[in-house]
Amino acid sequence: MKKIDVSAYASEKEKLCITNDTISDSLFSEYGVNRGLRDLNGKGVLTGLTNISKIISFKNDDEKKFPCDGELWYRGYNIKSLIHELNEDEFGFERTAYLLLFGEKPSAEELKMFCDALAESRGLPTNFTRDVIMKAPSKDIMNSMTRSILTLASYDENTASAEISNCIRQCLQLIANFPMLAVYGYHAYNHYENDDSMYIHRPDPSLSTAENFLRMLRPDTKYTHVEAKVLDVALMLHMEHGGGNNSTFTTRVVTSAGTDTYSAIAAAMSSLKGPKHGGANIKVMEMMDDIRTHVSDWKDEDEVRAYLNKIMDKQAFDKKGLIYGMGHAVYSISDPRERVFKSYVEQLAVHKNKEKELDLYNLIEKLAPEVIAEKRHIFKGVSPNVDFYSGFVYEMLEIPMELYTPLFAVARIVGWSAHRLEEMVGMNKIIRPAYKSVMIEKESK
Repeated sequence: MKKIDVSAYASEKEKLCITNDTISDSLFSEYGVNRGLRDLNGKGVLTGLTNISKIISFKNDDEKKFPCDGELWYRGYNIKSLIHELNEDEFGFERTAYLLLFGEKPSAEELKMFCDALAESRGLPTNFTRDVIMKAPSKDIMNSMTRSILTLASYDENTASAEISNCIRQCLQLIANFPMLAVYGYHAYNHYENDDSMYIHRPDPSLSTAENFLRMLRPDTKYTHVEAKVLDVALMLHMEHGGGNNSTFTTRVVTSAGTDTYSAIAAAMSSLKGPKHGGANIKVMEMMDDIRTHVSDWKDEDEVRAYLNKIMDKQAFDKKGLIYGMGHAVYSISDPRERVFKSYVEQLAVHKNKEKELDLYNLIEKLAPEVIAEKRHIFKGVSPNVDFYSGFVYEMLEIPMELYTPLFAVARIVGWSAHRLEEMVGMNKIIRPAYKSVMIEKESK
């Protein structure tokens, strides 16, 4: 058998795929198909019903639709109120997780039992860290986590059981263990690939999810209350987002086929790691590094505006013509998560002596919508989204960039779990969309 260079063969066939797999834009219009399940105005096609969360970006008045400040609701409660009702010394991730999973706010006793259940679940099988996480370390922590999730299924005696109580148990264990999978995955990579010191800190059952994440990440396990509080708010804001995002839809599609919890969450992880979904804050950070390098005076509005124009004209940064962190597929006037998060970002910047960097972010937040409006024909307003500031927060918290998307998953696993449960209880029908074939029939010789 002749040896073949498979990479060269694949490169040769690339043109054939491009030729035969390209579908004309005109055909989408002709058949009334919305590319990406979104119409020309960016509105998503209705594919399901949910009680879990709601996004509001437009309102109606006298039969006329107009943009409004964005709102995000979890189980009937505005996310802004859920965060603001917390005392300064309280953490909200756990109580918000209870709300999303079970549809009601927990009482003090219910919250304690829920936290105890998470603490009891916050442990990996014997030698799992050594035999699975450290076995094949990777810079791609999302892949490392996904491998670990699928491997955990082999340690579960009831992996495939479709009982709701079994699914709840599995979801609680994954919610509890995601911070460990993320942080340990990073430490393994950092040790074996970057030749840095290895340390594995066990979680403290008395601490919150945000506190444990920082405790396990840092060599000395130390963190301040302000740091943990800001991370906790970030997790609350990223837990769930309306059900229409790609990874949540993936969770529901795969769940509808009757698969197990581990497979459904692994599929969601594969969706979230896509740069068009979970990696937005990384692009913001890369862009901000580029701006800081090429703009000499961060307070000079004219100089900053000129460089933003160069970015929009595809002459600077990645030459894609995008100012990352600006605009959102759903929100128009404002992203409610960014609005809530901003005060915590400011608090942390003062705590970390990063006011100068914050001033640059504020200036770009002011100028970018003006530059985008001048350069692009837009159908709705442009405002900063939560990713514009989340990367800055993670940087101030000294969280490595390799953990930005995994940290998103640490939060979003709650939303995925809630939607998996709702799909199993409330839908119970396989999601099977239709595709219109535009294939041209050919005669065989």
